[in-house]
Amino acid sequence: MTGGPDSKTILLASGGTGGHLFPALALASELQRRNYDVHLATDHRTSRFDASFRTENLHHVASDTVRSRSPLRLLRTVAMLGWGFLSAWRLMGKLKPAIVVGFGGYPTLPTIWAASWRKVPICLHEQNGVLGRANKALAKHARALAISLPDVKFVEGAIAAKARVTGNPVRPPVIAARRTPYKVPEQAQAFKLLVFGGSQGAKFLSDILPAAILRLSPELKARLDIVQQCREEDCERVREAYQAIGVANEVGAFFDNLPERIADAHLVVSRSGASTTAELTVIGRPAIMVPLPHAIDNDQLANARALVAADAGWLMQQSEINADSFARKLEKCMTDVATLAKVAENARAIGRPNAAENLADLVVELVCDSGTMK
Repeated sequence: MTGGPDSKTILLASGGTGGHLFPALALASELQRRNYDVHLATDHRTSRFDASFRTENLHHVASDTVRSRSPLRLLRTVAMLGWGFLSAWRLMGKLKPAIVVGFGGYPTLPTIWAASWRKVPICLHEQNGVLGRANKALAKHARALAISLPDVKFVEGAIAAKARVTGNPVRPPVIAARRTPYKVPEQAQAFKLLVFGGSQGAKFLSDILPAAILRLSPELKARLDIVQQCREEDCERVREAYQAIGVANEVGAFFDNLPERIADAHLVVSRSGASTTAELTVIGRPAIMVPLPHAIDNDQLANARALVAADAGWLMQQSEINADSFARKLEKCMTDVATLAKVAENARAIGRPNAAENLADLVVELVCDSGTMK
């Protein structure tokens, strides 16, 4: 089942975390600009981002992740995925999409399975430097796999034959932020440090940054102007720690204008999820990246290494960091502004601001090739 020769409906399938959802939203914006009717099938975690879609174009599909090998837990996971498959099957019958585009993660499984059974063309997008487990399992059903980096681990054999490098789509505010040139920090000026750990924040960064900054010289501390995203439960203690040190700070659980804040920063400290590294390179800002150590398949480590290979950022592994080593790294960055400027330039050079257009071109090409459009 496809949408017929004149279908202008496209269904995106994404999990509700920023890493999967942001590129889906960026593609949706570009496809809508081309007059397509774009729908999103996702899970329940999208409350902060639902405004990007009209209510009638947003569809919550039940899903679950394999978190345990206990028989009871596995049975619950199978039941949830089965319920999600039935919901997605009905959704396909209602929308009759010309194509389904999946952005990885277990929440996409029911929708992609239903599309395969309905014989709807499928395109997958991989944001990371490692092919995710869900995308790896689903790749045999897809007509194409869009990848964000030229060298993605596990993209080989029959999967490699379907791969096309498009880049990782970023939201329109990120493209707008790219127009802000990097301003090299002068010695007498405030040094703007931005710290964030992805859409869920990072406890480790909330612990290590105040301890490291405490070890800086009085002159460097006096220059610091820190903006830090933390988990809700960490905000107050981080704010109090900075106030005790005497550094200017703004601490919050969520910033809805993060691209603007990245553009305003002299240095970023962050995890290295796919959306984070894409936004850092499109905007062009130097960053100290601390990959999430327990990420499946070390995808964040692969993302960070891609930037390091281009001299577009620094990698510090969490297991090797203490307050003293982090303080030394911050001191080096704050005092060697020529290197900061060069790393910012290198980051911007490898950014792919046209990724949404590239992916949209591929999606439209697949729709036309499938015969669902004239």
